[in-house]
Amino acid sequence: MTAPVFPLAAVVGAEPLKLALCLNAIDPRIGGVLIEGPRGMAKSTLARGLADLLGDGPFITLPLGASEERIVGTLDLDAALGEGRARFAPGVLAAADGGVLYVDEVNLLPDHLVDLLLDVAASGVNRVERDGISHEHAARFLLVGTMNPEEGELRPQLLDRFGFALALDSRPAPLERAEILRRRLAFDSDPAAFVAQWASDQAQLRERCAQARARLGSIPLDDAALEIITTACHQAGVDGLRADLVWLRAARAHAAWRDAALIEHVDIIAVADFALRHRRRDIKDSTSLIPPLEERLPSDPSERGKSDQQGQGDVEPSGDDGWGALAAEPVASGLRRRLGEAKKP
Repeated sequence: MTAPVFPLAAVVGAEPLKLALCLNAIDPRIGGVLIEGPRGMAKSTLARGLADLLGDGPFITLPLGASEERIVGTLDLDAALGEGRARFAPGVLAAADGGVLYVDEVNLLPDHLVDLLLDVAASGVNRVERDGISHEHAARFLLVGTMNPEEGELRPQLLDRFGFALALDSRPAPLERAEILRRRLAFDSDPAAFVAQWASDQAQLRERCAQARARLGSIPLDDAALEIITTACHQAGVDGLRADLVWLRAARAHAAWRDAALIEHVDIIAVADFALRHRRRDIKDSTSLIPPLEERLPSDPSERGKSDQQGQGDVEPSGDDGWGALAAEPVASGLRRRLGEAKKP
């Protein structure tokens, strides 16, 4: 029997982190969440709640000190010795398929293991070539990592591979602390009753994420939103293009979360720090990099993305293809035109 899980809807405070987790449940291709903060801040509780939003997917914690073989899988020795044939023994990545892989203190893992986890999380496929075995299997999971910066940092190249990065407030206000303790004690006293008490709120949160996931593919990645984001990323001094793509996907997921038909200024603002916090070189607040609404987004939705919605390919199909991958996406036609003009002598 599965042990009751503290409902995400019952978590007090941590609203930015709850939103970041919900957006990843809506669009897993955002690329997971890195949470900074000390112990005792309910990071694992929040991550467990995320698994429920994915439709009761598994929640797998990476064991401390796990070897590469334990993570990716290896040769089944019993079959090799007893039956004389090579057979694959699945590892942690196979167990996490369809759910959440939680890595506590990810900054203390060897870099090559962090790189391995991020590669598989991005592709959704685990490929193993070793010990006479050539095997691959689906490994579609959301990666949630935690770290305490006082115990060591992640290399910038690895930080960049996480879609979002957030820092938890380690000193909540007294009233908030008291309510956190009340709910924790109530859950510990009678987990089943506590879960039942919050079942309606949790079901509403799960349904909201499911509906947003269903409408995600109908929301265009239009020129106006793209121009705001690429300009802001350039001003923030971020390397590469991952921040731009994560930010654009996150803004669209936020629009779906709001039940909107288009990406709007509020969506871009809401997720700016999630995408830029661990990537920007400019120390300015992320939202200060974003121009006012009237300068970029036309108020009339009919004026936005007209050509983009006429078969130019910037509306992504729904479905599971390309899980987590940061592949190149078609560029909106208006931007194509401007880029073409820029190249002319």
